[in-house]
Amino acid sequence: MSADIATTAVTPAIGHGHPTAATAAAGDRAAAAHPATAHAGTAAQPTSEHWAKIWRAAWPKLLAIGIFVALWQLVYLAGWKPPYVLPSPVTVIQNFGALVMQPEFWQAVTNTLRRAVTGFTVAVAIGSAIGVAVAKSKVLRAGVGSLITGLQTMPSIVWFPLAILFFGLTEQAIFFVVVLGAAPSIANGIIAGIDHVPPSYSRLGKVLGAGPAALYRHVILPAALPSYVQGLSQGWAFAWRSLMAGELLVIIEGKPSLGGRLSFAQEFGNAPQLMAYMIVIVILGMLADAFFSSASRRMRAKRGLATD
Repeated sequence: MSADIATTAVTPAIGHGHPTAATAAAGDRAAAAHPATAHAGTAAQPTSEHWAKIWRAAWPKLLAIGIFVALWQLVYLAGWKPPYVLPSPVTVIQNFGALVMQPEFWQAVTNTLRRAVTGFTVAVAIGSAIGVAVAKSKVLRAGVGSLITGLQTMPSIVWFPLAILFFGLTEQAIFFVVVLGAAPSIANGIIAGIDHVPPSYSRLGKVLGAGPAALYRHVILPAALPSYVQGLSQGWAFAWRSLMAGELLVIIEGKPSLGGRLSFAQEFGNAPQLMAYMIVIVILGMLADAFFSSASRRMRAKRGLATD
């Protein structure tokens, strides 16, 4: 009798096209037993879109590199300079392949990147603090606003006589110039970002009860982030150029660097090695640019400003 009641209770549900509890449970068990099968249809499409996005971002760069290498090969074949001064792309690439197998090469890359990251981090802290202070104070803006722009336009190589006078041929001299090269650009980036925040944002924050500190933390600074990231990108470019100039001038014994190795290759007339190190410096610069560009795109996408 109880079995007939159970059958009667289940039958209408089946008749109306609704799955029974047992059927749903069986489906759940099957999905759990074969998770790859359950998600195969949804995983394939995002993967293809991901690779398509990577290709769309990569092919213009690959095309530009191909054009540059082709022009380089044509100039080499034209005999404008002898091969020991202007080697062929193949020779330089072979030299590059030999370099990456040497432990000294990776020590030089590590030391250079450590100097760059350390100097840039300090420049971010100093530049951000100065930028926020100048943007908030009309007195500071009138007093040091134009000075920041003047420091930004000042070539980094000009700072090295003073840096060497202060610190000698040491790491501190390089660090000093890297910070001075990057901080003004970062400060100008955050000043420009704060200046372009719509006044309605501040009024709305005040209406909602935000004090001065909360207004800057939760409204103004987040709204200024895209311009701030642009300032960071420009600041990194200045820091990288300052660092390369410093490593060419200040060579410290026992601490190989990309700039130092570049200088040695020039002194010994090793053009293939010199150009191989130049390629390494360009690649590292392109990777940094890709990082900042990706961060900028994500911020624009969150604000609905990204375009396909």
